[in-house]
Amino acid sequence: MTNQKVLFITGAGSGLGQLTAKRALAGGWAVAAMDINASGLAQLGESPKLLKLVVDITDPAAVEAAVDRCETELGPITRLTNAAAIMPLGLLNEQPRELIMMIMAINFGGMVNIVKIALPRLMTRGSGEFVSYASMAGHWPLIYMGAYNAAKHAVAAFTEVLYHETRNSGVRIVCVCPPIVATPLLEQAKGTVWPKIFNVFPPIAPEAVLDEIERILPGKALWVFPGPLTRVSWWLRRWIPGMLWWRVHQIEGI
Repeated sequence: MTNQKVLFITGAGSGLGQLTAKRALAGGWAVAAMDINASGLAQLGESPKLLKLVVDITDPAAVEAAVDRCETELGPITRLTNAAAIMPLGLLNEQPRELIMMIMAINFGGMVNIVKIALPRLMTRGSGEFVSYASMAGHWPLIYMGAYNAAKHAVAAFTEVLYHETRNSGVRIVCVCPPIVATPLLEQAKGTVWPKIFNVFPPIAPEAVLDEIERILPGKALWVFPGPLTRVSWWLRRWIPGMLWWRVHQIEGI
């Protein structure tokens, strides 16, 4: 597949990851779609340009084998996207330690596995893109979201430093920080705790997130803030955190 654009994407079994994979396939890309959810990957259909990889992102050896298969069967990775995440919510004093550590292992540790295994290949070639999914939860902590916040804060910080460390490598890095997005990830929240603040800020469409990524990628910026109020929220969190926490307590009644 000479000159074939190749997307390697995690979290491709649902939500933003699945939509990204479908868009890429429709655009003529070859796609290595990775997820632990085999039934979700099956929803991508069949294509000679599609490689489905049922892999646990927390297993470095399995991730490395998946990256090897991608580059052997589809070609060198053009764009590496990490969209794998879980979002069970709850008060930190009530969430089991094992669940908190699992959130960190998947949302942050999984991203580290992908970066350490796949990114050096792009850097060796001096080209490619890395799309890292953090979240506005990686900048603005909220009641009931402490564990998820911690993992996404880690993703945002890691990606920001990586962006600056590799700025002369030829690899383009962006960190995507959407607000609440209308994807199946919200079902995990509904199955645990639904913060009242989620009713104040309705979810944006997943298509808006992908459109904003494509708009930002050709430039040089690190942050991708989809949605009309997201960048404003980021600035407010930086400059008046006390006022935001006052409002959060008022909304949640805690």
